[in-house]
Amino acid sequence: MTTFSALPATESTDPRFADLDAWPPAVALAAMWEGQMAAVAAVGAALPAIEKAVAAAVPLLAAGGRLAYAGAGTSGRLGVQDGVELTPTFDWPHDRVVLLLAGGEAALTGSVENAEDDGAAAVADLDRHRLGAGDVLLGIAASAATPYTLAAIKAARERGALTIAIVNSDGPMVRAAEHVLLAETAPEVLAGSTRMKAGTAQKIMLNLFSTLAMLRLGRVHRGLMVDMLARNAKLRGRARRMLHQLTGADEAAIDTALAATGGRVKPAVLVLSGLSADDAEALLLRHDGQLRAALASLA
Repeated sequence: MTTFSALPATESTDPRFADLDAWPPAVALAAMWEGQMAAVAAVGAALPAIEKAVAAAVPLLAAGGRLAYAGAGTSGRLGVQDGVELTPTFDWPHDRVVLLLAGGEAALTGSVENAEDDGAAAVADLDRHRLGAGDVLLGIAASAATPYTLAAIKAARERGALTIAIVNSDGPMVRAAEHVLLAETAPEVLAGSTRMKAGTAQKIMLNLFSTLAMLRLGRVHRGLMVDMLARNAKLRGRARRMLHQLTGADEAAIDTALAATGGRVKPAVLVLSGLSADDAEALLLRHDGQLRAALASLA
C-alpha cells in the first residue's frame, strides 16, 4: 500500500472547495476574496512575535549589520521585493541588503526546477556573502520546511546571525529559527497554491517587520518617509510637500534647502531651522540619524 507523509496545513485540501472549478465565476471569486481576508486576519496573532523580532534585530542593524532574505518560489520573490524597496524608501544602504533566492536571479522571472530542494546551495550562498554574526536573516516559507530556506536558517544561526522564520505552518523552520512569525493560513482555496493566502500573509508580515525596523532606526519622522531617495519628479514633489508640512517654509526656501543637502529631506529640515548643511549633517550624526532628537536639541 502506498503511504504519504503528513502534509503541512498550507498543502492540505479543504473539502469545501472540491467543486471550485464548477462554481459560477462570481461565487469562486468571492471564495478567493474571503480567503485573502482570512490571510489578513491570520497575521494578527503574529504581531507580538513581530515586535519581539524587530526589537532583537534593530540593535544589530544599527551597529552596521545586514538584513538578509532567504526563500524559494513565491516566498523568495516576496523577500526580494521587500528587500529591494528598502533603499529607495528608507535610504537603507544597498550593500546591507542580502537577497538569497533558490535558483538565483533566474528564479525571479521563471521556475528553476529542484532549486528549492538544494540545501547545499543555500549554505554556499551564505558563504559567498559571508553572512554571520551581527547580521539578520529572514527565512520565508509557507510550509516551514523548504530545504533551501531551512538550510539557510540553520547555517546562518550556526554562524551567529539572528534568524527569523516567516511561515504559515508548523515545521522544521519553527524549531530552527530564534524568532518565528507564524500566520496560520490553513489550506488554500486552490489546494497548494500558496501564492494566495500564504503569500498574502507573508507579504504583510514582511511589510510590518521591515517598516517597524526602519521606524525604530529613525528613518521615519512624524509618519513621513524622510529618508526616501527623491530620484524622480513624483518623489521630488513629495519631498517638497514633506518639508512644507514639517517646517511651513515656502517653495523657494525649500528648493534652496534641498539643493544644499543633495535632495535629502532630513538635513533639509534642519537647514530650514537655521543650520548650515554641514552643521545639519553633523547634528544628525550625533543623534544617530534621529531627526526628532536632533530637532529637540535645537529647542
